[in-house]
Amino acid sequence: MHIVLAIAGIATAAYLIIIRARNAAEITHELMDVADDVRAAARRLGFRRNKAQHPVDAIDNPNTAAATVAVAYLELHGYPTEETRQALLRSLQSALEVPLKEAEELTILGRWLMNECNGAPAAITRGSKRLYTLTKGDIGPLLTILDAISSNPLSDQQREALDDIKRAFRIT
Repeated sequence: MHIVLAIAGIATAAYLIIIRARNAAEITHELMDVADDVRAAARRLGFRRNKAQHPVDAIDNPNTAAATVAVAYLELHGYPTEETRQALLRSLQSALEVPLKEAEELTILGRWLMNECNGAPAAITRGSKRLYTLTKGDIGPLLTILDAISSNPLSDQQREALDDIKRAFRIT
């Protein structure tokens, strides 16, 4: 009887170890797929990174800068829901006049750029300054996007972010 229990215990332990190893392998593959998505989006959008320059400062497309600010702004209210993500995609499509596929790529690249800034507040500050430079002060599309994804009521962090954007665009 003891031998049967020992064999069952060893078989159970072996089964659990195998399942954990498979799960770890699947997670690794998923993480590699995410990295491939970011690289592919950056390549399709024409983003080129200069090693001597911060990635946000290397943005040469105003749509990428606007998406970076929008993704960071959305992140300030907590973890975004599927509804708010869809609102972000729709607002990017309409305000920037891009197809859905490009809007999705802009959000992927924007999230990566936000992470490169070490958080949403820094990404908003840096991204807003870069967007101001690229658009020569045209804040209209960005405000349309932010209005579509704003929570009601605004969080304190979102109010501070709007103040940072106003400073970047030299609006009093």
